Amino acid sequence: MACTGKIIFIWGSFLLISLLNVNRARNLLVALVCKPSSNPIASGFIQTKDTHFVLNGSPFLFNGFNSYWMMQVAVEPSERYKISNVFREASVVGLNVCRTWAFSDGGYQPLQISPGVYDELVFQALDFVVSEARKYRVRLVLTLTNNLQDYGGRPQYVQWAKSAGEPVNSDDDFYTNAVTKGYYKNYVEKVLTRLNTITGIAYKDDPTIMAWELINEPRCQIDSGKTINVWVQEMGSYVKSIDNKHLLGIGMEGFYGDSIQDRKQYNPIPGYQVGTDFISNNLVKEIDFATIHAYPDAWLPGQDDRLQIAFIQRWLTSHWTDSRTILKKPLIFAEFGKSKTYPGFNISAMDYFLNIVYTNIYNLSKNGGTMGGGLVWQIFTEGMESYYDGYEIVLSQNPSTTSIIAQQSNKMTKLEHSLNNPHGDIFEKEKIGEYESLESSHRNYGFYKMIE
Repeated sequence: MACTGKIIFIWGSFLLISLLNVNRARNLLVALVCKPSSNPIASGFIQTKDTHFVLNGSPFLFNGFNSYWMMQVAVEPSERYKISNVFREASVVGLNVCRTWAFSDGGYQPLQISPGVYDELVFQALDFVVSEARKYRVRLVLTLTNNLQDYGGRPQYVQWAKSAGEPVNSDDDFYTNAVTKGYYKNYVEKVLTRLNTITGIAYKDDPTIMAWELINEPRCQIDSGKTINVWVQEMGSYVKSIDNKHLLGIGMEGFYGDSIQDRKQYNPIPGYQVGTDFISNNLVKEIDFATIHAYPDAWLPGQDDRLQIAFIQRWLTSHWTDSRTILKKPLIFAEFGKSKTYPGFNISAMDYFLNIVYTNIYNLSKNGGTMGGGLVWQIFTEGMESYYDGYEIVLSQNPSTTSIIAQQSNKMTKLEHSLNNPHGDIFEKEKIGEYESLESSHRNYGFYKMIE
């Protein structure tokens, strides 16, 4: 579709999405963005100051999403349009941070075929993901391995060590065995120093990347956080020795451990532990921000929506309070969703759940900061049914949900503007006859005016 003349992005249009049928919702997404901007992503790296995320010294808030599968899909050049579509459609509704996997350890289409051996074609797929995010002004949170065996993860590292004759007995040896730790460090160095074949920018020098995560949802059966604490300290120091420009998170779900006993009452089952400690693990100085995940339909099976919502509100509030007062670091709600596979699911229930989560994120961001934003699990484009996991959201096919996401993006951006420019009109810097991207808003296609 050709784009000529003026294109005015008006947020009121998103409020109409819920009244449109699927085809009209799809057409709206296509019409709003006919082509990506030729302007690069905002200069400057996302950093932290006190308990806030900042960009070039100004507060940075966001609304984002997960799409873990991007690198794997991009391996096949004919499928890369799906990555472009997701970034395009996400940027339309103001989603400006994406969390995705930067690993595939052994198995099918591996990035790391075996320790120290890499598939260049898969690396080029990751290059494409980073370059498309840059094109559509979406920041990336890149995760470096997995707790579970999906895409290899720590079970694969342990298996590699066992095949090399190491006396490893369980997946928990990943955190303590010198060989597995060496494999992981070699991989980290390879990724962080990778020179993108499309942009020509080394990953460690690319502001498109907001942050690294050490591991997705770490768990350990040895103890309640001490083993992981030592591992996080070692690996956090190693990452920072290579790349001190980017933020670093652990990738935790947020379960409380033994460091503050009364906090364990906030775990899904009071006292329930998974070998992590939200407080002590995130106090490691190399860790720049904390994360939490939440899936109340999976964690609290059989409980009704009222109880699940009550849990979410306690979960968010307790971690926000601890991040502000104890950790003194920003917090990201890095995974949340509602699955179609659980009894009683309907779109209205999912929309209600998202509304509650988004309202809590916004209120906590507004009420003293610390909460930087949320990353919904997860966004797809059309034609990706084989990847569905029950939590899938296809923006062009879910008009009511798309409207809720867009409204949250709008609220978070307005809040960011109010923090950056508390005494003036956020559009007072616009000049007639030219395109001007305000420093705190140029990440979101839905929030600026383009005049061609």
